[in-house]
Amino acid sequence: MISHLAGTVAAISPEGAVIEVGGVGLLVQCTPGTLATLRTGERARVATSLVVREDALTLFGFTTDDERDVFELLQTASGVGPRLALAMLAVFTPDALRHAVATEDVTGLTRVPGIGRKGAQRIVLELAGRLGAPGTGGAAAAGGAVPSRLGGPAPWREQVRAGLVNLGWQARDADQAIAAVEADLADDPAAAPAEADAATMLRAALRKLSRT
Repeated sequence: MISHLAGTVAAISPEGAVIEVGGVGLLVQCTPGTLATLRTGERARVATSLVVREDALTLFGFTTDDERDVFELLQTASGVGPRLALAMLAVFTPDALRHAVATEDVTGLTRVPGIGRKGAQRIVLELAGRLGAPGTGGAAAAGGAVPSRLGGPAPWREQVRAGLVNLGWQARDADQAIAAVEADLADDPAAAPAEADAATMLRAALRKLSRT
C-alpha cells in the first residue's frame, strides 16, 4: 500500500500528474480538483490509492486523506470501479457524497457520467451508513486548492474543459457549459466567489450539463 507521495511535480496533463520521488517519476491519476492544487516544478504531497490489476498498477492521487478513503470505500459498491469512483469525486466533494447517500439523493448521483438511476439506487442502498455523516471526514474538500482570481488569467477554464471531456462529455458540450457558467458570473458579479478553482467551476459546469 502506497499511502501518499511527496515529491516534485514533473508534469501535469488532463488525466493526471507525474510526481518525481527519489529520481523516479510516478504517474498519478487525479480529479481536476486535485490537479488544480499542483504546479509543475513545485513540491507536492498527495494521498494515494494503488489499484492492482492483472495488466496494470495504477496510482490514484487526492488532495486529502479523506478523499482517498472515500474513493476506496466507493469501490466496495457493486459496479463501482476506480474510474467511476474518481468521476464521482470529480462531481462531488466527500461531504457532498455523504449527504447524497444519507438523503437518498438518487437524482443528484445521476449527474455523474456513467451512473444511471438504478446504479444510483444501488449505491445508496449499499453505502448507506458506511460513508459516515457529512462533516465527519478529514480536511475540507476544498482544502489545498490553489485559487485563481476571476478577474485575471484563470487556468480553471482549460482544466474544467479537460475534466469534462475526460468524464465523457463532448468538447462542444463542455465549451457550452463553461460559457454558461461564465455568463452567470458576468450577469451576477455579487454572487461570484472571490476565488475560483477548477473543482468549484467543474461542479458548476456539471450542474449546467445535468439540466440539458
